[in-house]
Amino acid sequence: MAIHDKNIRLMHIASFLKSKPKGASFKEILKHLEELYHRESFPKDLASSQKTFDRDKKLLLEMGIEIKFKRSTMTYQVINDEFSESSQTIFDNILLLNAYKQTENNSGIMIFEKQSSRGLENLNGLLHAIQNRKTISFNYTKHWENIPHNKVLEPYALKEFKNRWYLLANEVDGKDFFLKTFGLDRISDFEVNSKTFKKQDVDIDKLFVNSFGIISTLDKIPETIVLSFDYEQGKFVKTLPIHHSQKVLIDNDSEYRIELILVPTDDFYHELLTHTGRMKIISPENVKDKYFEFIKSAKK
Repeated sequence: MAIHDKNIRLMHIASFLKSKPKGASFKEILKHLEELYHRESFPKDLASSQKTFDRDKKLLLEMGIEIKFKRSTMTYQVINDEFSESSQTIFDNILLLNAYKQTENNSGIMIFEKQSSRGLENLNGLLHAIQNRKTISFNYTKHWENIPHNKVLEPYALKEFKNRWYLLANEVDGKDFFLKTFGLDRISDFEVNSKTFKKQDVDIDKLFVNSFGIISTLDKIPETIVLSFDYEQGKFVKTLPIHHSQKVLIDNDSEYRIELILVPTDDFYHELLTHTGRMKIISPENVKDKYFEFIKSAKK
């Protein structure tokens, strides 16, 4: 079986069992895969044998998804799901792509948000440059200037935020090493240069561990922020956490209260504004004051 088909099978097995908290028998799993074969025109061996399924379990375990067999009910259950956030995103995107392929000849079934270019046409070249330590050059146009500036950079990583991708790179002619962010959608005339560079030892994750968005807050002290949401809005925040540090303090029929540990930036306050009218800032006072400054500015 092609690697693509095997990956699709693994994802469908994991998704199916995640949707069955009480578990499912091998017969039910097999039936689900067979239905996918008939519905989506996958190869016949998508519906795997018990031997193949046992191999699938081992592969899923390597991906962080542990499936156990419960002999008392003769069912399989997902008992541990440590799929990384980045892996989950890729997992979800493949499932979306596969679903789109099924419906592309039937408009109106899957309605995607209309978006302008995200600059992903340069993705392969950027990855090649990062992995091979090649300098890159391109013209970069800031939103507020509308004038392209030529940049020669040492690329380090790519970061996603709010469905946009950003390049983290150091300017070659900069006096000091400093990783800046560049939106991929504002890049033109992209080139990978033959010149290589010596990569600095940088912990990219550490740069953003206390950040919300694409602004690094490495040298700033994070604050403990407590937010309270009404019941309905709380359900939304529960399923789509604001930040990876989110900790639940109260969860009942009248309030959903959380604690965040981060450095508040403009991106963070913009996020809070999307919850205006259904959220209260409990603490600290400086975050509350800054939030009201944004509201007053919006009223003007």
